[in-house]
Amino acid sequence: MPINSFLYPGAKVTPAYEVANSCRFNDDDSPRLLIANPTAGTRTKGTFSTWFKRCTLGANQYLFSTWNNSTSGYSSAMILLQSDDRLSISNYVASGASGSSTLITERVFRDVSAWYHVCVNWDTTESETDRYKIYVNGTRETVFNGTPAYPTSSQDLFFNAGGTSNPQHIGFESVGSDTKYFDGYLAETVHIEGNDLAADQFGEFDEDSPQIWKPIDVSGLTFGDEGFYLDYEDSGDLGDDESGNGNDFAETNLAAVDQATDTPTNSFCTFNSIATTNSVGDDLTFSEGNCKITNTSDGAWHPAIGNMGATNGKWYAEFKVSTIGGASKYGIIDVTQYLDNVNFASTGRAYSYEYNSGDAYNAGNYDADYGDSFTTDDIISVAMDLDNMKLYFAKNGTWQDSGDPTSGATGTGTHAYFGGGSNSANAAGVDTYAFAANIHNSSVTEANFGNPSYANSSSNADGNGYGDFEYAVPSGYYALCTKNLAEYG
Repeated sequence: MPINSFLYPGAKVTPAYEVANSCRFNDDDSPRLLIANPTAGTRTKGTFSTWFKRCTLGANQYLFSTWNNSTSGYSSAMILLQSDDRLSISNYVASGASGSSTLITERVFRDVSAWYHVCVNWDTTESETDRYKIYVNGTRETVFNGTPAYPTSSQDLFFNAGGTSNPQHIGFESVGSDTKYFDGYLAETVHIEGNDLAADQFGEFDEDSPQIWKPIDVSGLTFGDEGFYLDYEDSGDLGDDESGNGNDFAETNLAAVDQATDTPTNSFCTFNSIATTNSVGDDLTFSEGNCKITNTSDGAWHPAIGNMGATNGKWYAEFKVSTIGGASKYGIIDVTQYLDNVNFASTGRAYSYEYNSGDAYNAGNYDADYGDSFTTDDIISVAMDLDNMKLYFAKNGTWQDSGDPTSGATGTGTHAYFGGGSNSANAAGVDTYAFAANIHNSSVTEANFGNPSYANSSSNADGNGYGDFEYAVPSGYYALCTKNLAEYG
């Protein structure tokens, strides 16, 4: 599994250009953006650019597509993440006619913590191997899966075909009864009509860290009449085109809460849907941008861990008990031990500390009188002080067991391995800790690491202005995101 799920490569970079918002696509909701009756445009050349952060792997997920819904066999042009996690651009001509073409990367996209940038362009007037180009994080792909099939010379592709028979989609494609939705986050989504632009028109390598590719301002590009630019900054109109062309997309199953602040310039922690213990199996499902977990079993504990961790600093998160089910636990865990398949589900294991509806657990130590019980709709706050190796829990804004996160001294864990013990090297700054949840018997939990998938009744940011929390963030504690990790991690 990707190591940078916990040590995000962009954490030490502060980009000059800031991306404010992304759009969260939850495939269970069947979300999409649609232009039902696009105007025809230049079909021989164009460019599609977007940043994306994946949540689900191993499924066909479309980024951009035009499909002809009147042609037998559904002719289409598409840019998608395939079920083998490779990226492809294709132009499919139905009914056995000539003109189908596909270029597929050998590279796979399997890091659910990383923001990727893809720039795909087409120009059928070029020499054969330049008719499709794919750039990933600023670099052109040159190694492909299978034998590339390029368009014929000066061929009209289905991009920009126009008319009600050729709707345009973001995050969706339908071929007959086979629907495929994107699951993750999209940011800075751009289509250039009539010009094949390289990746350096959409991003640049950082001067101080030249291996880091970062966004640049694209608002001044020439988009072409049928081009568009989606910045997702209007929560009430996520399909609003900012290119000046008015090529707005209609939203289907996308709401204001799907506007996210998890972006390529400040990535927030989410649950890690691929860093799971052997006990999880298929009974734990991840949704809502990997901020929601559901236990679909009828009698087992299943844990989930955040995809960012820290060795020092003070960090804050909230967990909404959407359905209590059998029971739920919230807390932290030593990342290395988790990845070595230490089972967070067992209260007899070291390396984790949990609050379970009034009780506290760690490594066989059990405090039945720790705090109040909790149930459905309660919100549990977790404050992790890695400078003093202390841990604090709150129920609906009230810190339990007379804890004061700002004291540096009154946290739980004095009898536990958090902060020292024979089973761990847990001195401050040694081990990496991450937030975690452990749910049982049809429970549902929604994590808020600063970028919630649900609407809060109030809005509280940390001292740097990052995050959107229900309760006040204790002074000196921060949301777990790349900007804060760069400063305090």
